[in-house]
Amino acid sequence: MTAVRDLADEHRLISEIFKWPSSKEEWGQYRLNEEQLAHFHEYGYLSGIKLLNEQQVEVLRKELEEIRDPQHPAHELFYEFHSNQSEDPNSVLFHSLGHWRITPGFHDVIWNPAFVMAAHQLLENKPVRFWHDQLFCKPAKHGGVVAWHQDYSYWTRTIAMQHLTCWTGLDDASTENGCLHYVPKSHKWGLLEAPELAGDMNGLMNYLTDEQKEEFNPVPIELKKGHGTFHHPLMVHGSYENKSEISRRAFVLNVFADGTISNTDDELLKGVPSIPKGNKMEGKFFPLIYDN
Repeated sequence: MTAVRDLADEHRLISEIFKWPSSKEEWGQYRLNEEQLAHFHEYGYLSGIKLLNEQQVEVLRKELEEIRDPQHPAHELFYEFHSNQSEDPNSVLFHSLGHWRITPGFHDVIWNPAFVMAAHQLLENKPVRFWHDQLFCKPAKHGGVVAWHQDYSYWTRTIAMQHLTCWTGLDDASTENGCLHYVPKSHKWGLLEAPELAGDMNGLMNYLTDEQKEEFNPVPIELKKGHGTFHHPLMVHGSYENKSEISRRAFVLNVFADGTISNTDDELLKGVPSIPKGNKMEGKFFPLIYDN
């Protein structure tokens, strides 16, 4: 039997899907402008950034179908794997973490130059480390919700809060098939309680003040496949069910600025050796993906 290869051992591009820039000029094509940066800081998000071409989308779609099989030989490398996190067959949400360790395409999207440059700029031009990836898939006709939440409410095991999330669609995302929604400026509300991710869509409302409830005006983030949206770790976001005829597949990359430290002696991700509280987040599972 062929041994399973853990791609977390490779901290570089391993396929031909992306090309790493070799000059300042080549990097320049991926830089965000001042208007985009200002929008992110004011509203807590920046959407509509093209991260993948048609060919790259197709590579990732193919790999996604392979690794969704629980019998995949590298299945043990997932940190989490939920064929349906909601457990309701009429409201399906496929959700997984750790697929960067399994297939070349999902490994290499972490080193996508368009992604790492944007992340570097949105993290105040600091060096960028990888935190973890996610897949969120809502099938046609019976796709479930992702409840309103803040990402950092699940990440307080790492400090300081200098994190960033990037959501990228492998299908066109619309209000009909359950696109992401943001609550603009909610990243200024501070840290809220963490609700059940695949539970009650409005569970977070129980933790909001009357003023926050008045300011709770979600906007849909409709995107063409291959386009991404970045958001602040305290941005309140979620997505509604998919009752359309079109699936909604997407992957998420979560990163933080170099220098982030562990805030727990417990396991940070399933199967990953713990990093003692107070020690720097680094090593095999948290690679440096962009340095100045």
